[in-house]
Amino acid sequence: MLWIVVIGFVAGIIARLVSSAPNKPAGFLLTTLLGIAGAFVATFIGQAVGWYQADQGAGFIAATLGALVVLFIWNKFAARRA
Repeated sequence: MLWIVVIGFVAGIIARLVSSAPNKPAGFLLTTLLGIAGAFVATFIGQAVGWYQADQGAGFIAATLGALVVLFIWNKFAARRA
């Protein structure tokens, strides 16, 4: 569980640094949740496409890419509210 939080936090930080969107979630908790959600998105897409088996999870790079997808969706909803 601790490993998921650490990987999620690092993937969230990298996604925030790479993204050029103006509305980025700030703080430890939101960054960690961004990375963990990215890992879940990457795992779901990878299993649907056939890259991962049912018992496998996404790796660090895929979690970072998934976090970028989640951050893109976050910005679309946040821009719509503002």
